[in-house]
Amino acid sequence: MAQVLKKYFSKFSSLRVAVVGDFIADEFIYGETSRISREAPVIVLDFQDRSLLPGGGGNAAMNASSLSSKVFAVGVVGNDMEGKELKDKMFSNKINVDKIFLDSETLTPTKKRILAGGRNTTRQQVIRVDNEKKRDFSEKMEFQIIKSIEELCEEGLDALIVSDYGLGVVSEKIRKFIEKISNQIIVTVDSRWSCTDFKGVTAITPNEEEVEDAIGFYPNDEKIDQAGKELLKITNSKSVLITRGKKGMSVFQKENFRTDVPIFGSDQVADVTGAGDTVIAAFTLSLASGASLKESTEIASIAAGLVVMKMGTAVVKVDELIRALEG
Repeated sequence: MAQVLKKYFSKFSSLRVAVVGDFIADEFIYGETSRISREAPVIVLDFQDRSLLPGGGGNAAMNASSLSSKVFAVGVVGNDMEGKELKDKMFSNKINVDKIFLDSETLTPTKKRILAGGRNTTRQQVIRVDNEKKRDFSEKMEFQIIKSIEELCEEGLDALIVSDYGLGVVSEKIRKFIEKISNQIIVTVDSRWSCTDFKGVTAITPNEEEVEDAIGFYPNDEKIDQAGKELLKITNSKSVLITRGKKGMSVFQKENFRTDVPIFGSDQVADVTGAGDTVIAAFTLSLASGASLKESTEIASIAAGLVVMKMGTAVVKVDELIRALEG
């Protein structure tokens, strides 16, 4: 299997991939535990460091870029410190951010994680503060996003990743346009709340909780086939990839109904933050490189198995995939 899968990796660098959707600022604040506050029974942290990483669609773009493809980010962030820093961070990681628009009428969605630890202990997350509100954008902004995707397609685009966290960028008008171009290029969708709203795309990639929210029942072992069948019918997508945690992934298509792919590596994970973004990036690039649905799912499983062993919002590189297959 290793040699078969590795042949696709060399094609990743020739791919042009766009990521459209909700770009989120993942902010990490690191502190060292010092004492208990006199004001309330809470731990006081001495500030040590701060970092900001692209989350949501930004993390999908970061993973696609780390896997060597040429990536174009399409979306809207606030004209604020977080939005500008988010763009700068993606740009510094070789992502084209010309089509990330700064909007003074909105705020950049932000997840602030505070991590604490002592000098000789591992930092652990003690609280997360989210500033994520659904935003309504003008028709002009919708037009700019659609025009951006159109221009990228005209210039030659191999695949489009839709990262829809329900924060307003992927409006109904934009979704309809995405469905239209799915007849021309590979379109994969990771949608937190609305995976069944996308029709006729190449693949949707929900996790088990998103499946339950979409069709009303949890896809356990007894109902996994029914879940896949219903999602295929409702969305008319060419395939459905359900990520199932320790049970791996199950991928469905009408011609060859269900294939199960086990998890790669240990089930003792360090951090699942952003694992779905890694999955859709590796899966999409593999499909665009000519891999079969099963092969693409196997590569995505390897990528996910590697990224969950890293702390925080992380990415996987091609050489890591190669070493994993050779090891």
